[in-house]
Amino acid sequence: MEALVKFVQDEFVTKKEFPQFGAGDTITVYYEIREGDKKRTQFFRGVVIQVKGAGTTQTFTIRKMSGTVGVERIFPLNMPALQKIEINKKGSVRRKRIYYFRGLTGKKARIKEKRA
Repeated sequence: MEALVKFVQDEFVTKKEFPQFGAGDTITVYYEIREGDKKRTQFFRGVVIQVKGAGTTQTFTIRKMSGTVGVERIFPLNMPALQKIEINKKGSVRRKRIYYFRGLTGKKARIKEKRA
């Protein structure tokens, strides 16, 4: 049964090529929003908190600060409305899921940049 599901996903689900990113990276996600019969592109820029799943079920969570309120959004990697992903900064963190980042404020909420 799993082989059949994998075959269908490989054949019929269109894959988009996005750059590799991980937890701690600051990225900008451009996605399409439909309001009635109008379409527009909106972006969401923030720090990747986690990357979860594999293949067509892969999702990633981004956190940004909007004023003093933290806003998180979960994006499926194979979402049709997803247009492009830009990596702004590569972050240097020790964990794959940085949930502790939610409780940090001010200078403690900085992530060191990874040297290239």
